[in-house]
Amino acid sequence: MKHWLIKTEPSVFGIEDLAAARGRTTSWEGVRNYQARNLIRDEIRKGDQAFLYHSSCEQPGIAGIVSVTRAAYPDRTALDPRDDHYDAGSSAADPRWYTFDVKLVRRLKRIITLDELRKHAGAELAGMIVLRAGNRLSVMPVENAHWRFIIELE
Repeated sequence: MKHWLIKTEPSVFGIEDLAAARGRTTSWEGVRNYQARNLIRDEIRKGDQAFLYHSSCEQPGIAGIVSVTRAAYPDRTALDPRDDHYDAGSSAADPRWYTFDVKLVRRLKRIITLDELRKHAGAELAGMIVLRAGNRLSVMPVENAHWRFIIELE
């Protein structure tokens, strides 16, 4: 099992929305970055776990844990011209973008803020991708040691 961090904007779709979703499950669609797409398509597997990270908000940070319930499959939003994530270059025969399904495992007891994570960037969380300046990926791997340390922060 691998660990991941998936970013979302709570004003668009946050942990409350996932908790309210049917079966507490959703498709993680709309990713439009090639590096993140490659991770989704090639590395994320059913049974992996991820931190659900709230970004672009007043207090960015890790809000919960999700489990991957279905590995990569073509992202239908890329094929729908009415969808904000439509991509005319993608087709059903040759999909450019992929999605995966996640289920809420649990909310964290508290949000572990980005500021708190940064306090450990030089030691326990050295090299963690979300702490790198200019990082814009919405899906990123998390090392096992980082995963365990963050769980202990809770």
